[in-house]
Amino acid sequence: MKTKGIVTGIVSNLVTVQVDGPVAENEICYILSGGTKLMAEVIKVNGNAASVQVFESTRGLKGGDTVEFEGKMLEITLGPGLLSSVYDGLQNNLATMTEVFLQRGEYTEPLDREKTWDFQPLAKPGDKVEAADWLGDVKEGWLPHKIMVPFSFRGAYTVKSVKEAGAYNVDTVIATLVSEAGEEVPVTMTQKWPVKLAVKGYKEKPRPNRIMETGVRVIDTMNPIAEGGTGFIPGPFGCGKTVLQHAIAKQGDADVIVMAACGERANEVVEIFTEFPQLIDPHTGRHLMERTTIICNTSNMPVAAREASVYTAMTICEYYRAMGLKCLLLADSTSRWAQALREMSNRMEELPGADAFPVDLSAIISNFYARAGMVVLNNGQTGAVTFIGTVSPAGGNLKEPVTESTKKAARCFYALEQNRADQKRYPAVGPLDSYSKYLDYPEIVAYLDQTVEHGWVEKVLHAKNVIRRGKEAAEQINILGDDGVPMSYHVNFWKSELVDFVILQQDAFDAIDALCPLERQRFMLDLVLEICDKDYEFEDFEKCRDFFKNLINELRQMNYSAWQSEQFEAYNNTIKQLIA
Repeated sequence: MKTKGIVTGIVSNLVTVQVDGPVAENEICYILSGGTKLMAEVIKVNGNAASVQVFESTRGLKGGDTVEFEGKMLEITLGPGLLSSVYDGLQNNLATMTEVFLQRGEYTEPLDREKTWDFQPLAKPGDKVEAADWLGDVKEGWLPHKIMVPFSFRGAYTVKSVKEAGAYNVDTVIATLVSEAGEEVPVTMTQKWPVKLAVKGYKEKPRPNRIMETGVRVIDTMNPIAEGGTGFIPGPFGCGKTVLQHAIAKQGDADVIVMAACGERANEVVEIFTEFPQLIDPHTGRHLMERTTIICNTSNMPVAAREASVYTAMTICEYYRAMGLKCLLLADSTSRWAQALREMSNRMEELPGADAFPVDLSAIISNFYARAGMVVLNNGQTGAVTFIGTVSPAGGNLKEPVTESTKKAARCFYALEQNRADQKRYPAVGPLDSYSKYLDYPEIVAYLDQTVEHGWVEKVLHAKNVIRRGKEAAEQINILGDDGVPMSYHVNFWKSELVDFVILQQDAFDAIDALCPLERQRFMLDLVLEICDKDYEFEDFEKCRDFFKNLINELRQMNYSAWQSEQFEAYNNTIKQLIA
């Protein structure tokens, strides 16, 4: 029998309920108000009083309204049809809404129950299986979507029967399993999983051993992110976080893309809706949306829904990871998620931490980032979830609690700088403040030595030193003037400008420069370092400036020329003559 309760207090979307039985934290309940059922989640239990956060507007609620507890956590439905879909944080399919906005108490079906899928069996009667093992697959677009033993199953099962190849809808029983106790269990193409719990169903979770190519030089060359790794992009408003995320989503070496807009402004979310269906995947030539799922909660939605959106997105990624696919999760922006946590913490009158954020903010962020990673599945194949979040610190303050807490959890830090954005140096990623801890991993170093070039990490560090010396020289030139410093200071400054303009800066809207493969990045960095390693003597700083400006112009033209084309080789020959 379900536990019930009545509403005794309301503070915005925080509702206090007096219960008549046992309830647990994170349990889902429904508040019955005026013929409408509003979904809520238990966030605190104190005796026979439960504090619940409502996922919708609480307008119209009143004391004495009935509450029914479901005895389960917030779950989402997993199955064929997730790709190309747009959901909110509760997995309501926004494409099937009856009006412009979802009405209070309106919950739409996440999957198309009528559509049929061409099923191909992979298991056969008599096979021993366990949670996350593959029973069959269907084609979702061009990707193989595995039908698995539900993640919630515990122990070993024996396959009694499997459907023959054919077209079935998601509710068709495609296999019957027998537990060790002799109980027969039907399995369909769908399953449910609570979003707050990490999906298991894999054999081990090793350290990442290869990088995820993004086609963005400032990331792949200077601070690469591992496949199955974590990173975040903090920066002030207007510094290009969203454009950089879109470039990574479009060009990243991943099978599945999940975009989570957790509390973004409505105009930015609309931009995602309008642009993504038009983007062409450079790897396949098909529409990018065919392998993308969007989870959307704008800033005007209740805080509970904004918080749920990141968990829903991560659970979908973990689901596809269990199929042996490479998934990329982009969350914009985790600051709004943290602000949602702060609002609920303040309403519950909990002891505040720094800037009134919850004292356990760092632990919450770390636990979430820990769900990403590469895994070895039960059948020996691998899958990965790579997670990159953005942080929008107020006033560009990178010392605020959300940024500091995220730095402890993420292994890559891509700091966007206001002054670089003001100078139109995009991507505005600061080359010296940013870092990738994966460059310290022996597995990653070995991978880069093998696939890019032997001693690649040393060359990257050398390039960073060129930039650092150039920055120091620029500071001295600004203080003492052009004639007040030795000529070597001007040479060092222009060498760093060479690295900046040719390697760090990139045109995300140019057909050629937007996507730079690793082989081309290696060639360009080797060429730039060859130039920087030469000794130059100039009569005055103006000749030094003119020489390097000419070089920079030729090298930038190479970036806009097709790789290994005659035009590219012509610019390369011109550069060789200039530095001879």
